[in-house]
Amino acid sequence: MQLAATLDEYGKPAWFAATILGFIVWWPIGLGVLAYLIWSGRMGCGNKKAWRSYFKEEAQRFQSGFGSTGNRAFDAYREETLKRLEEEADEFQAFLKRLRDAKDKAEFDQFMAERKQVQPVQTS
Repeated sequence: MQLAATLDEYGKPAWFAATILGFIVWWPIGLGVLAYLIWSGRMGCGNKKAWRSYFKEEAQRFQSGFGSTGNRAFDAYREETLKRLEEEADEFQAFLKRLRDAKDKAEFDQFMAERKQVQPVQTS
């Protein structure tokens, strides 16, 4: 990777110029250079562990629900509605499972009935 070493000597402006030039010449080249910059860590977007912890915190905050609006009546209504929707979703998933199980059982019973009707010819 002589080219990468040369661009590293010139620093980030050289990499940005190479990316822009790649997009000008043919967009997949520019995209490839950009992907190489990101995956090799040359973009220098900060500490990867810090980014991971940031996204974990955001995911936890999103999963735990949104913050209080200051209106207690609305917050209580929202919590009750979300809880009801979760229960309905669980009930619906259970219904779908029962439906799939019943369909599988019906297909299996039909297969077994057909199998009993057709006896293989035994040759001695």
